[in-house]
Parts: sequence; C-alpha cells; structure tokens
Amino acid sequence: MDIAKALSLEFNIRQDYANNLITLLDEGCTVPFIARYRKEMHGTLDDQVIRDFADRLEYLRNFEKRKEEVVKLITEQEKMTPEIMDKIDKALTLTELEDIYRPFRPKRQTRATIAESKGLKPLAEIIYLQKDKRDLIDIASEYVNEEKGVKDVNEALSGASDIIAEMISDNAEIRKILREFIFNSAQIVTTLKPGENYLTYETYENYKEPVNKIPSHRILAINRGEREECLKVDVEVNAERCEELIGEEVLVKNGQFKEFMEAAIKDSFERLIEPSLTRELRSNLTDTANEQAIKMFEVNLKPLLMQPPLKDKVILGLDPAYRTGCKVAVIDESGNVIDKTVIYPTPPHNQIEKSEEVLTDLILKNKVDAIAIGNGTASKESEIFVSNLIKKLTRKVQYMVVNEAGASVYSASKLGAEEFPDYDVSLRSAVSIARRLQDPLAELIKIDVKSIGVGQYQHDMPQKRLTTVLDGVVEDCVNSVGVDLNTASYKLLEHVSGLNAGIAKNIVEYRKEHGKFTEREELLKVSKLGSKAYEQCAGFLRIPNEKNILDNTGVHPESYKATEKLLKMFNMTVTDVKNENVQNLPRLIGAKGEEEVAKSCGVGVPTLDDIVKELLKPGRDIRDDLPKPELRSDVLSIEDLKVGMVMRGTVRNVIDFGAFVDIGVHQDGLVHISEVCDRYIKHPSEELSVGDIVKVKIISIDLQKQRIGLSIKRVGEDEEVSSTASAEE
Repeated sequence: MDIAKALSLEFNIRQDYANNLITLLDEGCTVPFIARYRKEMHGTLDDQVIRDFADRLEYLRNFEKRKEEVVKLITEQEKMTPEIMDKIDKALTLTELEDIYRPFRPKRQTRATIAESKGLKPLAEIIYLQKDKRDLIDIASEYVNEEKGVKDVNEALSGASDIIAEMISDNAEIRKILREFIFNSAQIVTTLKPGENYLTYETYENYKEPVNKIPSHRILAINRGEREECLKVDVEVNAERCEELIGEEVLVKNGQFKEFMEAAIKDSFERLIEPSLTRELRSNLTDTANEQAIKMFEVNLKPLLMQPPLKDKVILGLDPAYRTGCKVAVIDESGNVIDKTVIYPTPPHNQIEKSEEVLTDLILKNKVDAIAIGNGTASKESEIFVSNLIKKLTRKVQYMVVNEAGASVYSASKLGAEEFPDYDVSLRSAVSIARRLQDPLAELIKIDVKSIGVGQYQHDMPQKRLTTVLDGVVEDCVNSVGVDLNTASYKLLEHVSGLNAGIAKNIVEYRKEHGKFTEREELLKVSKLGSKAYEQCAGFLRIPNEKNILDNTGVHPESYKATEKLLKMFNMTVTDVKNENVQNLPRLIGAKGEEEVAKSCGVGVPTLDDIVKELLKPGRDIRDDLPKPELRSDVLSIEDLKVGMVMRGTVRNVIDFGAFVDIGVHQDGLVHISEVCDRYIKHPSEELSVGDIVKVKIISIDLQKQRIGLSIKRVGEDEEVSSTASAEE
C-alpha cells in the first residue's frame, strides 16, 4: 500500500502535503508546531485534522506490518497461493485480514483438529465438494480405522461434520456476509436481574433495540449494567436466515449430501460462527461507543479549558463544607495567595454573624472583586450565605459557583503539596477554586483531565486511548493561547510543544537561579533543552515587557528576520509594533500584493498572514474574544422556579442525549437533544459547547427527583430573562 496516497485520498489533501506531514511527524515535530509554523507544507490544516492524520498513519503502518506478518506465517506453512496473496493485498481492514488468516492460524485442540488427526480431512473434503455420486455410507466406511480411533461409520461422519463446520466458520467470505447481515438485523436484548441497583437499570427491563440503531451512550450503560451483574445481555439473531445465507455460499445446486451439509451448516453457525460474530459485534459496538464517548470528552474539554480568564481581579475562593468549616483563600491579580481563613456559616455550626464579620473584613482589606464558590458538599448553603453577605457590602462584589471536579485530586497531589506545603488539603482546594475562575486553563491542566467532570463513563473507557486524546486537547489549548515563560508553573510548561516534564522543571529551576528570561534565545541555556526542542517550543512561549516585542507574540524566532524585512519594507520598526503604530499594515500589504510581499520576505502567504495578526495585537490572548464568565449576586433554589420561566445559563456538559445547563440553582437542568433547536441534529455538540451562555425556558420541574427540564428552542427571540416574581404560573 502507498500509505501517503491512501491518506491523501482519505483526507482529501494533495499527495505532496500527505508526504510532508509524514516527514514532519517522523522527524518528531509536534502537532501544534506543524499546524502553526509549517502551514505551507500542508495547506493550513488545523490541529485536529493533523492529529487524525497522525492516528490514521499509525493505524495504516501497523496494518501493513500485520500484512507482512500474515504473508510470512502463511508462506512458512507452504500454503501461500496467488489467490490468497491477492486477497491479502486487497484487504482494507484488520478484520478482513484476520478473516483471511483465520484458516491458517494455529489452533488449540478442537473437535475438527481431533477429527483431522484421525485422518478424516479427505472425507470431509469429498463431502464438502458434493460431487461424489456414491452412497455416503460407502464413502465413509473407507475411513473406519480403529487404530486411529474411528470405530465405525457414524464416528467417521461425525468427525467429517466437525471438520466441515470449522471450514465453513473459517471462510472469510461467509463471515463477511454474516457480519453485515447480523449488524443490520440483530437486536440487543437485556433482562434486568433483581438486586440493590434495580432502580438504576429499570429502563433496561425486557429491553430490546436494533444493533444498527442503538446509540453509543446506551451501549456503555448496558455494558456497565452487565459488569455490575444487574443486566443479562444477549444478541438476538435470525439464525434461520443466517443458515440460509451460508447455504447459498456452500451448497451446490443439485449436489450430493444436502441433508448432511445442512446439518453441518447448522452446527457451524450455532456452535462456532454465532458466538464468535456476536462477541465480535459487541466488541465493535463497545469500541465505537468508547470512541464516541472519548470524542465527547474531547469536544467538551476544549471549550472548558478555553473559558476566558477573569483578568486583573482579586478573587476569593471558598471551598464549602459542613463540620470542618468553609476554607477561604484570597488570590491577587497574579494568582498569589494573599490571605486565608476558615469560616463556619453552615450546619452544624451555623456561625453566620461571625462568618459575615470575618469575610467582610477579608473582602474590604484585600479589595476582593469576585468570589468563587465550589459546587460540592454544602455548596447551596454557602451560596445563600455569600448572596446575603453581598447585599450588605459597601463594595461591589459578585460571585460564581465553580465546578470543583478534580479540586480534591489536585489538593492531595504531589504538585499541590509542592505549591503549598504548609496548607492543609481543603485550603489548597480553596486556592484551586479561586484560580479556576481567574485562569481556568492554567489551573485545570494541573489535574488529571479525566477528573475534570466533562463527558460520561470516563472510568469505563480504554484509559490509554482516553489519556492520549485528552492530552492532545490540552496540548492544543495551551499552545494556541501561549504561555508566559516567566510565570508559568512547570505543570503548564510541560504541555508546551517540544517540552516534557523534565525540561519544564529545568526551565523553572533556571528561572529561580538566573532570574527572569529576557529573550527567547536564552532558553538554549536551559539544561537538556536542545535546538530541536527550542524549534518546537519557542513560538509558543511569551516574554512580556522585555527588549524584543516579538518575544511576546506568536511570531516564531525563525521568522524574526522576515518580520523585520516586512516592517522595513513599509518604513516601520519593532518600536512601532510596541507602540501599536502598525494598524495600517494590512492595507499597505494589500496594495502591494500579498504574494509579492510574502516572496520578498522569504515566507509563504499563510505565515505572512500569521505574522501580521501578531504584529497588530502583540501579547493578545485569544480567549479575550470569548464571552466572559457569568457572575451573579443573588441565589435561586429549585423551589423558586416555575414552568415557563426564561433563564440565562451556562452549558456545563454536552452529552449524547442533550446538555446540562447551570441556571443558578444547585441542580443543573437538562436540555434534551430534541429541545436544542428546531432543525434536526445528530448530536447536541452541533449547536452547543461547554461554556456557552444560553437562554433557556423551564419546561418541567420534578421536586422529588430534583430534576429540571429545559428548552432552548422554545425561547422566543424577544423573550427576556424572567425574575421569580414575573414567572408564568
């Protein structure tokens, strides 16, 4: 297989681009670096397409390697033929390839191998060909041999039947036909087992759904129920039709031994083919469901990490609790902890007046702008307390309930202990909660992304694959934003293109020993950071307010000379960039001709475009263009809600069947996929992303189950957000 050609067709790109991508990946270039700084070599493909390309490249290479192994194994058995070789060459999937190899795979002892050892293979072949006109008993009697363990004709025929059953089962074409038929006609059937988790899985009592229509999230739910021994799961197959399909392939028209062959076909299907293909089917369904679930993690994680930071604000983080009290930490505009305490406004202490006094002093003394409240245990009581306190303050302060998923993981981690060795675990959580509001990306990357609380069934996923995909999302986010070289933690730095944990720690150590970096080139003095790592990382690291303004942009050092040529061409300098006096640069380039300017500077047009964008807004944060976090000053409970209210909320999680939206009460409401928009959509992610601010209408409230049903599509264009007083009854 010409892998580059296959990939160019699959991804609909030029073959030279496919060749370039393969070369760049083989040279050890990272996806962010390729996507950002080698655009001319691949036609400006984005990070995700390049990651998919890299995954597919690895699959095809492994596939080709397996083909070579199969050819070698069959050849060693001296059974290779031109026909088999042709089938191997034409195989497009690993399943097809393994079906071809199946008859040649060394088998453990089976009924067929035992029969073959008794010399019954020739008899089976005579019967399978269905051309011999003699009586079956007469033919079989020739193979009776007590020394070999064939005592009579019945044993001979039984052994021949076992061999034929295995021959049918090993037939690649038959397996392909049945695989397709079963996928399109079979049903998943579940039976609920009585037990303590009955209510969890009551939906699946006597449940049945076509295999080709069952959604991924349902597959994962059924798998979990089976694993917890709450569900019995079967695949219901039309066995009669399957046997007919086999007969169409192996029975000869007007052939001999029809009755015997039909019995062998039935045995082959029931004993060998059906168990094998249904296991394979369920495995494939699970693999597909896993990929879909992992995709949802990927889709949800990116907007979560890319939420706009709350810049230049002093933030108070509050980690709610009951008996042990609420831990409080105040961080300054740079994320440094400047104050901390513990208050007891929640049961069983209920020290509300004392807590108000302590928190008021803390807020006024440190000029707090916003309060971040964790959404865990005692969150509701803490939110009510904070909301009431804000009304009494002379300073304007707002609050936001922050998803604290994974905060306890960070608090108990080695990194948490390194950052705050003198703080207890809960106090570290308060700091993390505050920083999540101040800079979500910088804080959330400190936590195992599987613990962040987006997606479903994270513990059921193949962990290696999930980690690989989510690490890719983190890498893309970190590098698209850029990292301040002089303030970033080593945990943030290790996600920068070309760096790893060891080099990231060396950068931090160098910073401690030598002070702030003054230019990017100084990175080459860091231990173990060589020229290749420098090439990969330099463009993503920022040095604000230093001697070269380009060091605070996404312009790569390899393009500095080209940038200086560009500025000189229009009588400008880097000082003009620093003073923001280059706003007419796009117009000047347009007048001269973009291609001519790029050629004169020695770069391609895509690189020129990127350079100009960076010069216009040096030090810009791409997250600043996104909607800011929704801060509140009052609190609602589910009892305050009424059907018909229109609320503003924040999308917290997008899943296969809908999206959960935070509307300011303790429970997130569910917008079912059917309530997202008026047009048909296959998945809610087509319309919604984590972090989106949306207007929703309340369509149902279940106080007993604490569930809120929401709709986006039912909100009229002119409808305003409701207050509790004006809501429809």
